Parts: sequence; C-alpha cells; structure tokens
Amino acid sequence: MTELSKVIHVRNVGHEISENDLLQLFQPFGVITKLVMLRAKNQALLQMQDVSTAVNALQFYSNVQPNIRGRNVYVQFSSHQELTTMDQNSQGRGDEPNRILLVSIHHVLYPMTVDVLHQVFSPHGIVEKIVTFQKSAGFQVLIQYQLLQSADSARNSLQGRNIYDGCCQLDIQFSNLDELQVNYNNERSRDFTNPNLPSEQKGKSPQVVSMGYGDAGGMYSLQGSGPRGVGFPQMGNAAAIAAAFPGGLPPGISGTNDRCTILVSNLNPDRIDEDKLFNLFSIYGNIARIKLLRNKPDHALVQMDDGFQAELAVHFLKGAMLFGHRLEVNYSKHPNITTGPETHDYSNSNLNRFNRNAAKNYRYCCSPTKMIHLSTLPQDVTEEEIVDHLEEHGPIVNTKLFEKNGKKQALVLFQNEEQATEALVCKHATSLGGSTIRISFSQLHSI
Repeated sequence: MTELSKVIHVRNVGHEISENDLLQLFQPFGVITKLVMLRAKNQALLQMQDVSTAVNALQFYSNVQPNIRGRNVYVQFSSHQELTTMDQNSQGRGDEPNRILLVSIHHVLYPMTVDVLHQVFSPHGIVEKIVTFQKSAGFQVLIQYQLLQSADSARNSLQGRNIYDGCCQLDIQFSNLDELQVNYNNERSRDFTNPNLPSEQKGKSPQVVSMGYGDAGGMYSLQGSGPRGVGFPQMGNAAAIAAAFPGGLPPGISGTNDRCTILVSNLNPDRIDEDKLFNLFSIYGNIARIKLLRNKPDHALVQMDDGFQAELAVHFLKGAMLFGHRLEVNYSKHPNITTGPETHDYSNSNLNRFNRNAAKNYRYCCSPTKMIHLSTLPQDVTEEEIVDHLEEHGPIVNTKLFEKNGKKQALVLFQNEEQATEALVCKHATSLGGSTIRISFSQLHSI
C-alpha cells in the first residue's frame, strides 16, 4: 500500500501547463507550501500544508479525472515526505549553476528574435552571446552572461514568466556548455562582444524593432512602429492572433514563418481563375495580389498580408481537392508578387475578411470541410433558394436556415469536402436575392 504523504506527484505535465495551472488544480483543497516543476520529465511535485489536505485532493481526483488545458494529468502520493530546498532549487534537472542559460519558449505567438530576447534578459546583467534554434521540443535559446550571478538572477526572476501577455512562456535551466560559439550576427544569433561578425543573410538589413516594457497583464508589451502597432511583418495582427488562440497556436502552426507569398500548383487550368483563388485563400488571411503563371497554366502565386496568414493557408490547404485536382501548396521563393498586367491586386478589396473581426476569422480557420456557412443572406431567403443557388456543385445532404443577432445565416452540408470547396470558391461574394453572400467552411460535423 502506498504510504500517505503531504507531497503529491503529478505526471503528464506538458510544457503548456504552467505552475499557476497546477496551483489552481489543488488550491481548493488547502494551502500549497511548495511546488517543483520537473520539466525534463513532464512531471511535478507539489507539497500541501499537511497530509489530510493531500488525502482530500487525491480522494477527489480518484473519482474525477483532472484535466489541464485539454491534457489529462495523473496524481498520486509521492515517495517524498517533504520537499527540501535542494529539491526546489534543482527542479529535478541536476543542473549546476552556469553563466549560460538554456531557455525553452512555449506558446510562441510572436517571432523570437535576438533583439527581443536581449530586451528581456539584459536587465539582469551583461549579455555576451545569444543563439536561437528550433528543436523537436520547440523553440530554444542559449544565453551567455558575463557573470554567473547575472544568469542566476535571470533564472530566478524569469522562470515561468511570459514575455508577452498570455504567451511565449519561459522555461529556464542552466546549460552545461562552457562557452557559446557564434559565427554570425543576425536575428537568430548574436555575439555582443564581437560586432564585426558577418551576417548570414547578405544584402538584407536587419529589421529594427521598437520594444517597450508594459504592465498591462503581461511581463513585457510590444510597442511596434507599424501602422497596426506591431513591429513584425510575420504577424500583422498579433493582438487578434493572441485573442483567437489563447491556449496556444493550432497543432502544426509555428507562428515563425516570414514568407508571405505562396506557390499553388496542380490547379485545374480550365476552371480556375484569380477570383476563385481569392475566395479560397482569403479564408486564412487578407490577400494582397494573385498571379496565374501563363507559362505554367496549373501554377499560381498568392501573396498574403503576412507570414502567419501564409502559414495558415499552406498548412490547411496542402492536399485539398478542387475541380478534380489535388492542390500542392508551398511557400514561394519570391518574397512578393510584382505588379503588372497579369497580376490581380486585391490589397484594397472590401472582400478581404480580416479587415474586420480578425480574431473570429482566425478562430474559424480549418481545412476544407463538407459543410459551409453562409452569412449576409437576405432576410426573406428560403432554404429552397439556397439549394437552387448551390446544388450545381454537388448533392446537398442537408441545410439549416437560422437567425443570429437578427441576421439570416445558413449551414449547407455536401457529400464531400471537394463539393463544399467548389461551392465556396464559385459562390462566395455572389448575389442571392439582392444580397452579396459570404461563405466559409464550418467546423461542425452535422446539422
């Protein structure tokens, strides 16, 4: 039989789970005196004030599965009877104090450049070198201070904090490296002791970002110089993105892409045109320009407003079926589409969806589905009129006409995703009963 203890062992603690999440799980049962996050093992140790409160917590969670941020966590009595100071300081890593920190950053919603990281860590001492890299565990950074005391101060002050409100959470441990080797000074690595190092990206001037400290709920706030108040082109509407994905970006979306132009291939050249591509790609962001490649009739270039929107389009549309062809969707080597007689400019189109309600539009981004959602319908429209308008694109399984906030809307279910996609690209922004209707994919599975 397991020996009772006031220390609770928590397993399956993913990187998205914070100390506050665990505290909220156990605080209803009594006072929590100590908490140790064992990040390397996806575990945690939590000490209650006494054995009786720990027993109450485990008895409750023996009947109710504890779940944090959509992840089941598993709790049991720990073999420890007491958490020592050594347990708290080591965080289960066995790491020795070092002037080099290894930082993992979770829930990345903003691009993490060297300049941003230097702003965060330099208040604790002289930062000599920074190297960023992407690992399977996520975005990580090595930061070398001039003094060990500075690294220790930064770790104690910043561990578990967010760089921006609600995202970019810091998980900090000491590195076992003796010295960082930096070969280039650019947005991904920097040797502040040697400003004469070359840049990898020859011919590209580094982006200047204005950063300021703020106290509006986050640890730091972004003060960009751009027209939308954000200094990164990758995320032209970062506030809306954070509002749309408060628990972190969708699986497979990194939020770090800075390429705005997409190459679409294997199109059906007999049925595709620029407006149809606009109708499809505008689900994932605002469209600047589209160009069909006349020398390759089944190819097209689509330029989105920013890199995050382009990443959503590539992720959700890769392999989608349209007009009997399976689409290939990849980033283009061209940074933008030049204006010309063969280029269609949509930058000022009032049909771009993300000029209004951007957070809601981000939230509805998904791969093509069998069901489409129709809005801005005329108030006197009937289901029969909707079916007549759409049935040329495939058999309609079901429809539902409803009213929300005083406005008529509808759901239409097709037999498969390709039929629904064809209806969307052909009938979005067309007239029905004197109204210009808007169509998007619905994430509902049935009506």
